[in-house]
Formats: sequence, structure tokens, C-alpha cells
Amino acid sequence: MDKPREAPSRLKRVQRGTQSGTQRGTQPGAQRSAQSGTHPITAPARITGPSSPSRISLPQKPSMPTLPTMPPKPPRSSRARRARRLRELRREALQRGRTRVLREQAVHWARRSPARLAVTVFIFVVAGFTLLLMTPWATHMGLRGASFIDALFTAVSAVCVTGLTTVDTGLYWSPWGLAVICAAMKVGGLGIMTVASLLGLMVSRRVGLTQKMLTASETKTERLGEVGALLRVVIIASTALEVIIMLLLLPRFLVLHEHVGDAIGTSVFLGISAFNNGGIVPTHQGILPYANDPLILLPLILGVFVGSLGFPVILNIVSTHKKGRRPWLHWNLHSRLTITMCLLLVFAGFVAFLALEWTNADTFGPMGVGHKMLNALFSSVMTRSGGFSTVSIGAETEASWLVTNALMFVGGGSAGTGGGIKVTTLAVLLLAIRAEARGDHDVEAMGRRIPKDTIRLAIAVMMVGATIILVGTLIMLQIAQRPLDVVLFEVLSAFGTVGLSTGMTPALPTAGKLVLCMLMFVGRTGTITFAAALAQRDRRRVIRYPEERPIVG
Repeated sequence: MDKPREAPSRLKRVQRGTQSGTQRGTQPGAQRSAQSGTHPITAPARITGPSSPSRISLPQKPSMPTLPTMPPKPPRSSRARRARRLRELRREALQRGRTRVLREQAVHWARRSPARLAVTVFIFVVAGFTLLLMTPWATHMGLRGASFIDALFTAVSAVCVTGLTTVDTGLYWSPWGLAVICAAMKVGGLGIMTVASLLGLMVSRRVGLTQKMLTASETKTERLGEVGALLRVVIIASTALEVIIMLLLLPRFLVLHEHVGDAIGTSVFLGISAFNNGGIVPTHQGILPYANDPLILLPLILGVFVGSLGFPVILNIVSTHKKGRRPWLHWNLHSRLTITMCLLLVFAGFVAFLALEWTNADTFGPMGVGHKMLNALFSSVMTRSGGFSTVSIGAETEASWLVTNALMFVGGGSAGTGGGIKVTTLAVLLLAIRAEARGDHDVEAMGRRIPKDTIRLAIAVMMVGATIILVGTLIMLQIAQRPLDVVLFEVLSAFGTVGLSTGMTPALPTAGKLVLCMLMFVGRTGTITFAAALAQRDRRRVIRYPEERPIVG
């Protein structure tokens, strides 16, 4: 009889459970350790209490500290681009610094002496047009590029709106060359600083203080607040009058010319040349073939006369044309003096030319009475600043040359397209003479009293102009070896930016042409610069010397 099997004791059950639990808990870890190549981590089993199920808890694997990762090195191409970008940024910063320094210097120079800066810009503009005229396509086919002296002389004459030429304009220059000359007359007539301010106004929609100061010094504006209005009047009035003159001339040239393009080109060129007092004609014989044609002469007279008044006068007329039935009563003193003197000089020249050339067989003699009066009026208007001529200047009498010299020396209105010492300078001097003859203490005109510094300025401008004429005539006499009357006529024509010539200019040597260039440049900018420099220099002295009157006269 078999002996009954004893029930396993509690200790044996615990031992079997421990062995089975150890196998179940360590085998996966051993497999993972074998796969990863590391030794398994073993720990003694923890035996739970009698009321808890039997389980084995293992400690967790300690985490390894992570090392900081270094960024990968950029490729060589990206490093080169970065270095190149840094060099570009440094160069841009340096350029901005230089530009800022130059701008600050220009502003300082403009505030200290706007007239000097205007003259400097004027020189650069002349140089630019000279280079354009030296290009091969500026002359007609078959001709090489213009020589330096001819290009320089033409550029100075066009920018200074004079009209003297060393070559035949219609035969020598191509359509491109004529377009360059026309643009030079437009820029020179409006004024360099005025054109610069207009460009700035179109780009930035405003005019800076420096541009206002430069434009005011060039256009003789009394208040900076008027510069913006003056710019609008300049561009509107000049363009409108040029278009009007062109439209008045176009029908007549359409009849005279065979090609429509030639008629339009001639009308546009003469419209710009007339208003800006350029005196340059794109045709071969100039205005001589149209001496008896009022449809051509009258529009030219209108354009030259209005252009010679000056932009301040035009601005004053435009701003007061709506004030009542008699707007001329609201004109300022400058406008009334300018218009009065211009009308008096035109009338005096008309009477003088009509009387002196009435019987001259080479000028007015063969004409009828109406044509004689028309040509006398034309000559009187053109001799002050226009530069057009319907008769040969060399065929006029010496008395007519003397009258022409006087009118060329006076010139047109201030801040206008004419040259000379200006009509208001002559008016102030005549008023001062009248006041001295009457024994008046003050110089008065049209209900206004003229300040003493204005009288001193007028005397200075006249004396500087006379000195320039004297020195220029002495130099030209030594260079040209021509009679005094011929040389004096050419010098006055250059200084007054008129453009009339006795025929001596094309035959001058290079030195003589350079002297005339200097006279044209000084005539266009010299008196303006001198007057502005005197007006802006106000020396205040603490000590005043005792007064003593010298004997004068």
C-alpha cells in the first residue's frame, strides 16, 4: 500500500517560486545584454510579505549624462559668401559715411556762399554738355567729332544763353547735336539751381532748405517761402510761353519747309531759343531770310521780351492778375521798375535804329516803311539780350554799333534769361542821380524809398561790369589784332550774353575763343555772384571812425 504524498511545505513553495521568478525576470535582460554586448545587472530578490503576491522588483538602469553637441562646420563656399557679405556691408557703411560728410560739406558751403556753389555746378554742367557735343554722332555724317574748342565754345554759349558760335549751326551739327544745344539753352535759361530744385521737387515731392537757398540766390527771391511758388511759376510759364511761340511759328514754317519734321524741329528750337534769349538758330542763314515776315518776327519779339523780364516779375504778375480791374497797381517796386525801364529802352532803341539805318542801303534802305519799323523794333528788342538779327551786323553804321553796345551793356531784367548789368541797376543809378540833383536825402521811386545798401550794390555791379569789359577788351585787342570798335562789340556781346557778332568770332584763334568763353561765363554768373556775395556779407563793427567828406567832382 502506497504511502500518501506529503504536501509540500511552505519553504519549498517559496523556493520554487523564487527560482521560476528569477528565470522569468532575468532571461529577457540576459538576451538584451547579449544582443547589446553588455553584462546583465543582477540584484537580490526581495521577498514580499505573506499577504502580497510574490514578485521581484529590479532597480532601473542609471541614465548616462549627455555631452553637448558641436555645430557642424559650414562648407567653405558659405563661409566665403559670409565674408564677402561682411566686406560689402563695411564698404556700404564707409560709402554712407563719405556721402554724409560730402552732404554736410555741401550744405555748409551752400549756407555760407550759395552763389559760389551755383557757379561750381554751372562749371560741371558746361563740362557735361561739352562732352556730349564731342561725340561723333553730334555732327553731320561725313564729319568727325567736334574739336574740343568748338564743343566747349558752343556749350558755353548755349548754357550761358548767348548765341555766339564758331561754326555754322545748321550745317555743322546733326539733329542730335541740335537737341543737345536746345537742352543746354533750356537748362541755362531756367538756371542751374532752379532746374536742380525742380528735379528734387519731382523726385522727393519737396524742396529742402539748401535747395531753397540756392534757388533764392539765383532767382533773387526775397523770401524762402516764395521759392516753391516761384518754381511752379517758372516751369509753367516757361513751358507755356515756349509752346505758344512754337504754335505761332509752326504754321508759317509748315508753308516754308517741304518736310513736316523740319518745320516742327525748327519751331521747337526757335521757341526755346527765343524765350531763353539763346540767340542760336538751327538754319543755315539764321533769321536773315525772314526779315520781311511778321509771322516769324513778332512771335520772336514776344518770346525774347517776356523772357528778359525775369522770373520774379513773371511771378508777381501771375500772383496779382486777379486783384481788381487794375492789377498793375498791386505790382511791387521791382516789377514796375523792370517793366518801365524795358519799355523805355525798347522805345529808345526803336527810334535810334530807325533813324540811323533808314537810308542805309545794306540794311533798312531797300525795305518799305512798315518793314523798316518792324525791323527797327526787332533790332531794339534783340540787342539787349535776344541775339537774333534780320540784317548783317557788319553792314550797320558805327552809330548803330554804339547804340547796340549801350543796350548790350544794360541787358535784361534781374534773375531772367538776359545778361548785362540789368535794367534795375540802371534804374537805381538814374534815380540816385536825380535825387542828388534835386538835393533829396532819400532816393524815392513810385511812392517807395530805396535803401542805401541797394544803391551801393548797384554802383558796385556797374563798376565791376565796366572793369570786366575794359580788361576783356585789352586782352582781345592783343589777341585778335582788330580795330577797337569791332573788338569792343564782340566783348560786349559776350559779356551781355547777346550773341550778335560782326563776323570776327569764327576767325579768332584758340586763345581768343577761350577769352570769349570766360566773358560769357562771367557775364552770365559773375554779376549775379558778386551781387549775392555783397548782399550776404554783413560786417558789424563795434568801432566807427569819424566821418569826413572828401571833395567829389
